[in-house]
Amino acid sequence: EIVSGESEEENGGVNLMDFSDEILLHILSYVPSTDLVLNVRRTCRKLATLCLDKSLTHTVLLQKDYKVNKDKVKQLMRDIGKEIYQLNMAGCYWLPSSTIDHVTRCKNLVKLNLSGCHVTSLRLSKMLSTLQHLRSLAIDVNPGFDASQLSSECKATLSRVSELKQTLFTPSYGVVPCCTSLEKLLLYFEILDRSREGFMLSGQLMVGESNVPHYQNLRVFYARLAPGYVNQEVVRLYLAVLSDRTPENLHAFLISAPGSFAETGATKNLLDSMARNVRLDALQLPKAWINGSGLLQHLKFNNPFYFSFSRCTLSGGHLIQRVINGGKDLKSLTSLNLSGCVHCLAPESLFRKAEDDIDSSILENLVVSCCNLRHLNLSAAHHHSSESIGNHLCQLLSRLKHLLSLALPVCSITNVAANVEKPPTASNLVPQTFGRKVRIGIQTCPRNLADQANQKIESSVFWALMGSLRFLETLEIIGSSFSSAMPRNEPAIRNSLPPCVRAQSVGDSEVAAISQLTYLQSLTLAQLPNILTGSGLVSIGLQCQQLRTLSLANLGMMGKVGYMSALMDMLKHCKCLRDLRLEQPYFCAGAQFFQALSHCSALQRLCIVSRSGTLQSDAVMSFMANCLEVIMCHMFMGESLTACRNLQQSIVR
Repeated sequence: EIVSGESEEENGGVNLMDFSDEILLHILSYVPSTDLVLNVRRTCRKLATLCLDKSLTHTVLLQKDYKVNKDKVKQLMRDIGKEIYQLNMAGCYWLPSSTIDHVTRCKNLVKLNLSGCHVTSLRLSKMLSTLQHLRSLAIDVNPGFDASQLSSECKATLSRVSELKQTLFTPSYGVVPCCTSLEKLLLYFEILDRSREGFMLSGQLMVGESNVPHYQNLRVFYARLAPGYVNQEVVRLYLAVLSDRTPENLHAFLISAPGSFAETGATKNLLDSMARNVRLDALQLPKAWINGSGLLQHLKFNNPFYFSFSRCTLSGGHLIQRVINGGKDLKSLTSLNLSGCVHCLAPESLFRKAEDDIDSSILENLVVSCCNLRHLNLSAAHHHSSESIGNHLCQLLSRLKHLLSLALPVCSITNVAANVEKPPTASNLVPQTFGRKVRIGIQTCPRNLADQANQKIESSVFWALMGSLRFLETLEIIGSSFSSAMPRNEPAIRNSLPPCVRAQSVGDSEVAAISQLTYLQSLTLAQLPNILTGSGLVSIGLQCQQLRTLSLANLGMMGKVGYMSALMDMLKHCKCLRDLRLEQPYFCAGAQFFQALSHCSALQRLCIVSRSGTLQSDAVMSFMANCLEVIMCHMFMGESLTACRNLQQSIVR
C-alpha cells in the first residue's frame, strides 16, 4: 500500500515516497510490467515518472503473467512500445495470435521471445519487417509454416539476427537459412512420429526447404530432442551442413537425445573435424557417440565451463586422463553431469560390478581439479563409499563450497559404518521361515525431531555435507534404480527395480538434515524405502522458507503412505511453494490433504501420480477456490473416467 505524503503525520510512520529513487526503482522492479504501467503509474506524479524509467521499461516480461490479456498488451505497447528493447512472451498460450500484431509498435526491439505462441508465416513476416534492430529471436515452427511467404524486409531482419531459438513441431529448417549471421543456435525438436490422424510422418523436409543453414559464424550449437525417430532424422539434416565445414569459432556443441541415437558417417566426420579445428568450452553428446570411441582423447578444450556425459560408459580412469587432464585448466568448469555413469568413479569398468565401492582418489582428484563447480549430477548410479576414514563421498563433496545444485543417489549418502553395524530395519524383520517371531518395537522410529538431530548430527556424513553447503538451491536425492511411472523421455516401467541395499538405512533423520539448507528452492526425493513417519519433512517446511519446487516419489513402504501426516504439517509452512509433484501408490488425496495444501497460497502447478490412489472431488474444488494462482492441475489416480470428466468440467466452470 502506498501512503500519500499528506497522510504521513497522521500515520506516524515512514512514508514510502521518502525513499531515494534508487531504492524505489529496486522495489518497483519486482512489479509485473503490465501492473507497473497500467496501474502503479497512475498513483502519483513521482511514481508516474519512476515507472517510465529506462531500467523498468527496457525489459518487459509477460511470461507466466497469467492475468494479462490482449487488451492489456495492446495498451502496454501503445504506452511504452518504443522504450522496450527486450520482450518475453514465452508460453503465453492463452493470448490470441492477433496479439502478436501489437509487437510492431516496439520499433527498437533487440530481443524477442515468442516460444509457445502460435505465429503463422505471414504474421511473422509482417512483424519482423518492422523490427530492424532485432538481434535475438525465439519462435515455434508449426505444421503449415512456409518460409517462401517471408518478405524481403523480413529476411533482411533475420539476416541480422545473431541468436535464434527454434522449437520444431514439423520437419523444417524454419527461419535458420535466412539467419546468415547466426552465432548462437538453440534447436528443440518436438516432432511426433505420427500425425493426429494416425499417419506415420517422415523426417524429410517440406517442399521449398532446399535452402541450407549458414553456420560460418556459429559459436554455440544446442539441440534437444524429444523421443522419436523423426526428430533424429531432422537433426541429422541440420548437422549435415556442419560436417561439411565446421565453424572455426565454435566453442559450445551440445546435443541432448533420449534413448539410442546412433552415430553415422556424417556425424563421425563432424566430430573428427571438431577434434582438428576447434577448441570447445562446453560439450554434450549422445552416449552412443562417446561409448567405445577415443573421441574425448582427441578433442581440445579451451576454458571449459560445461560437460555432460549422461548415461555414458565412462570410467574414472578416462575421466581423469581425458577430461580432467590432470587438473589442468579445469578451474573454469562450473557444471558437470555424470548422471547414469555407473563406472565414472572407478578406475576401470571391465571387471567391475555397478555396486562395488568407488575409488575415492578419483573423486578427490575431481574435487580438487574442479573446485569451482556450481552444478554437479551424480545420480542414477551406485556410488558406494568404502570404510576408509575421511574418504566418504559426502566428506569429499563438502569441499565444493560454490555448489548451487547437487544430485546424488540415495545409497551414496549413507554412513558406511552404520550400514554395516545397524540391525535390519522393520521392513526386513518379518521372519522368512517357521522360526521364532521377532517383535517389532517402536524404537526404530525416534519420538521427535530433536531426537533425530541429536542421534545423527555428530556422526552422519550427510548431516555434515548439508551443513557445509549452506548456499545450495537445488537438491535431488534419488534412488539409483528409481523409474518414474510417467517419465517424459523414457518408456514407462510398471515393475521398477528394488532399492539398493545400502539405501535401506537412509530415513527420516537424513531428510531432516536437509533443513540446514536455508536457501533451498527446489527439492526432489525419490525411492527412500526407510522413511517411516516423514518427520524430517516438517523440519524442511519450517526451515527452508524459500522452497518453491517440491517433488516426492515412492517414499517409505509402497503399500501405504506413512508420511501423510508429516507432509500435511509441512505444507502448512510452505508459503512460497509454486510446484508440487507427488508420485506414490495408494495416495489418498482427501479433504485433510487439500486443506493443508490450501495454505500454499503461491501454488501454481500440482501433479499427483498414484496407482490405485483416491481423491475427493469436493476437496479438490474447495482447494481450487482457495488457491487462485493454480494454473495446472494434473491428477493421475485410480478414479473412473466419468468421475474425472465431471471434476474437469467443474474446475473449468
